Amino acid sequence: MHLSQRRYVGLVYVAPALLFVAAFVAYPVLRLFYLSLTSTSLLGGGVFVGWNNYLKAFRDETFWHALLFTLKYTACITPILMIGGFLLALLTAEPGRIARITRSVVFLPVVIGLGSSSILWVGLLDEQVGLVGRLLQDLRLVEQPPIWFVDADRGLWAVILTVVWKVIGFGMILFVAGIQSVGIDIHEAAMLDGAGYWQRVRYITLPLMTRTLLLTTLVSVIGSLLAFDQFYIMTAGGPRSETFTSVYWIYQNSFIYFKQGYGAALSIVLLAVVLLFSTLQMLLTRRGARA
Repeated sequence: MHLSQRRYVGLVYVAPALLFVAAFVAYPVLRLFYLSLTSTSLLGGGVFVGWNNYLKAFRDETFWHALLFTLKYTACITPILMIGGFLLALLTAEPGRIARITRSVVFLPVVIGLGSSSILWVGLLDEQVGLVGRLLQDLRLVEQPPIWFVDADRGLWAVILTVVWKVIGFGMILFVAGIQSVGIDIHEAAMLDGAGYWQRVRYITLPLMTRTLLLTTLVSVIGSLLAFDQFYIMTAGGPRSETFTSVYWIYQNSFIYFKQGYGAALSIVLLAVVLLFSTLQMLLTRRGARA
């Protein structure tokens, strides 16, 4: 088979994936960008306004406050998910019945929908009938059950607690796969050289899990930057709109205020932020791996 024929065969194999990306990624993004250049309303109508929506977005204090809050949420929850998931993976990586049961129990909340888990935690955190407040009171950690969602910082950490419970099992499973991919002979050689457990984790396991670390971090960061369901259900953006996330404000403009053109412009800005963070993350990870 000639080289040109091989190229055509390769194109045939990747054609379904390219068509899928074009239909469900490229076209929607281009359509969204065009929509962001118009004054389209959910009720219909709209004209081409050029960059006016973007100029309005850069003057929108609520959007930038929401973006800063989203970045704060991302910066708080990502280390917890990464470190907690990795420690759980170390505890359950060794084969055995107890390890399998533990992994199953920790992973179980992952299969629950984020909306369903948020509704569940709203009940558990309720100051009158919630189990969490009663448990803290019985343990004499508080005198009265705390009211979680009247303060922005307390509400933020309440949401972080619920999301960690929900998704930490996903990171744990990824880390378990990464740990188990490291050859046993490498660990045995290190043990013969006198390396302790934490030395092997630091100098062998972590360097050989760079791709897993990158994947897990990217999933966590992107998921956090696009947070919506948990804040919509648990805090409703309150108090005083202090827990608005970027996606929440986009939703408000697009479906509550009927400003689809402006909502599309905000979406493009958020997409640019996500792409920027993802690119920086991959560059830093690759540089660390080479070093």
